[in-house]
Amino acid sequence: MSAAAIESRLRAALAPSAIEVADDSHLHAGHAGAREGGHYTVTLRSDRFTGLSRLQRHRLVYDSLGPLAALGVHALAVRAYAADEES
Repeated sequence: MSAAAIESRLRAALAPSAIEVADDSHLHAGHAGAREGGHYTVTLRSDRFTGLSRLQRHRLVYDSLGPLAALGVHALAVRAYAADEES
């Protein structure tokens, strides 16, 4: 899995007005989990998050990606905002 592939899946599922996927794997070199997959930070803004709690937003992101371990993702940090929210 790459940052581009994560972005592509999230664009298709959530139609974000803004999205950034950062590959943070280099920050975890030598860490035991680094062998299990990459580390990513996702920041996105979507109308789909309006009225949802933080937990519901994160579940929507995770559900959009599917099983992360199977995709080679060890850790995913999510920053999800509704279109009308401040970052």
